[in-house]
Amino acid sequence: MALGAFVGIFTYCLIVLRTIRGGDEGAFVPALAVLAAVALALVGVWVLIFFLHHIARAMQASSIIAAVAEETISAVDRLFPEEAGEQEDNESDGSVEDDVGNDALNWYAIPAVINGYLQHVDETALLEIAESCGSVVRMDRGIGEFVIAGYPIVSISGDRPPARQTCDAITRSFALSRYRTVDQDVGFGISQIVDIALKALSTGVNDTTTAVTCIDYLTAILARLAPRRKPDTHRYRNGELRVIVCAPTFERMLELAFSQIRQSSQGTVVVMLISLQSLGTLSNLTRSLHRREQLRDQAHRISELADRTVAGPDDRELVQKAVLRALSEIEALHVSA
Repeated sequence: MALGAFVGIFTYCLIVLRTIRGGDEGAFVPALAVLAAVALALVGVWVLIFFLHHIARAMQASSIIAAVAEETISAVDRLFPEEAGEQEDNESDGSVEDDVGNDALNWYAIPAVINGYLQHVDETALLEIAESCGSVVRMDRGIGEFVIAGYPIVSISGDRPPARQTCDAITRSFALSRYRTVDQDVGFGISQIVDIALKALSTGVNDTTTAVTCIDYLTAILARLAPRRKPDTHRYRNGELRVIVCAPTFERMLELAFSQIRQSSQGTVVVMLISLQSLGTLSNLTRSLHRREQLRDQAHRISELADRTVAGPDDRELVQKAVLRALSEIEALHVSA
């Protein structure tokens, strides 16, 4: 917007300058146009000041983290629309054996045609292709994974290898690119915030405030995810299994959000305390026994890390008390479940 304003004002001033005449041709100065040019020049100065102020705020770590978190939360709302129930304990990626025996199907791998990250999958198109062929299509790579040309990206069942036309139609249902996006990839948004936290915890930077901010926003993302049901990995058409997709799980997102930060927070008491507080908060947002078990496991890992890396006995005791508080919140929900 700022660049467009500058170019527009500059072009207008050139046009006005061209109309100004003097000398033998007779003097002509378009006073109103010149006055408008001066006014626009002042507007350009205001736009420049606003642009510099906006850039200065946008480059702050907290603004970047908040923007990534908002985009990731929007993706969670799209990909995890349903609330989870008390028995939402199955966090596996799903497998075809749940519906069809291995012996009943012959799988034929369809390779990717280019290198790149899997950005988007058109599940509707896959359903239509699978139904028209009377087959089952199974994703071999999940959203956000890097796919190598010539290696399988998807498999299709059948008595004979699929036709070339079918393979081309299936590969067109997958969007590959040089970079990842958050649109269908919640893990990428989490990874971006984790990367900022790891840089903040590095020896050369040692910015615990930014690391704590990252943990706060990671907690906000997982808090939106914790009470949601994991998307079903099996897609049916007219009562028949047709597509098996790779769906993200709460367990995987939790591990992605906390494990690397925990490993890089050796001896950093404040990061451990905030992480334990976050685990306690998340435990109050899910009724799933499996998910609370994962939260408990993260708390035990922080406890073990504190015993190994925190030098002061008082600081170790402080962390262990926080561990007990987090575990008590999780166990209390076990009693009430």
